[in-house]
Amino acid sequence: MTKPRILFMGTPAFALPAMEMLHHNRYPIMAVVTQPDRPAGRGQKELAPPVKLLAQRFGLPVLQPLKVKDPSFLETFAQIKPDMVVVAAFGQILPKAILDFPRFGCLNIHPSLLPRYRGAAPINWNIIRGETKTGVTIMLMDEGMDSGDILTQEETPLVATETYGELHDRLAKQGASLLIKTIEQVVNGKASRQPQDKAGVTFAPRLVKETGKINWHESATNIVNLIRGLSPTPAAYTFLDGQPLKIFTASPLNTAIIQQPGTIGVSSTSGLPVAASDGYVILKDVQITGKKRMPIADFLRGYRLLPGNILG
Repeated sequence: MTKPRILFMGTPAFALPAMEMLHHNRYPIMAVVTQPDRPAGRGQKELAPPVKLLAQRFGLPVLQPLKVKDPSFLETFAQIKPDMVVVAAFGQILPKAILDFPRFGCLNIHPSLLPRYRGAAPINWNIIRGETKTGVTIMLMDEGMDSGDILTQEETPLVATETYGELHDRLAKQGASLLIKTIEQVVNGKASRQPQDKAGVTFAPRLVKETGKINWHESATNIVNLIRGLSPTPAAYTFLDGQPLKIFTASPLNTAIIQQPGTIGVSSTSGLPVAASDGYVILKDVQITGKKRMPIADFLRGYRLLPGNILG
């Protein structure tokens, strides 16, 4: 098989295993396209995207257009003449001029079982909504949002304690392996295209700050799923004495309660119980503004919480 000339487009850490695997398998990556450097952190220092740093390590040309639809970038793209574009969490919508150019098309790694969870945050919403399975999809991109034909798909169980961070890393590696298999099928003419079932479409909207705010009137399981789905970042949160309290790890305890939702119970070796609508959420790992993340036992040594106090 003659390996196609690839233009790789990606930005965050999710894209790294795919680029590493392409490089390891000696696919000719003609250039890497990623988002511009952005200010981040307290000092607002300009930081390069993870994909840029890896590309520089591999000695690959890096392009950082503000918008890929700009004529100047499209001219550069045409000069590169890729046989295939590979996209992994790039962060911009591709125009028709790019989608139609490569002879093997534009392949996208999407971390869900399409048509479920189209959109910006599929890994988070799979967990938040209590799914018991998920997976990765390699699709042939079109002008819609995650609406292209499915080329390959691979399912995996979603463990009941798995956090966003853990699932993110697992699906990134799974997607990279599936990508290599799919590219071989496409180049050898053995790939089959399956249109997405429109009746099965669900969405995974972009996360906003309000997404992470805990409503203690929800069930204990729903609250724990929210905590898992946002851990370690951006993190679910509640309020303690007016300050945001981030919660990274918790477990549900379904039992009869008589306390108002949000009421703190008596701490034990298993954690700090907080009343939900149908039981308790046992807090295990937290962080209050200005302090580092710590186990709940360490937190309670420095922050006095009395049973009956209310969070939120």
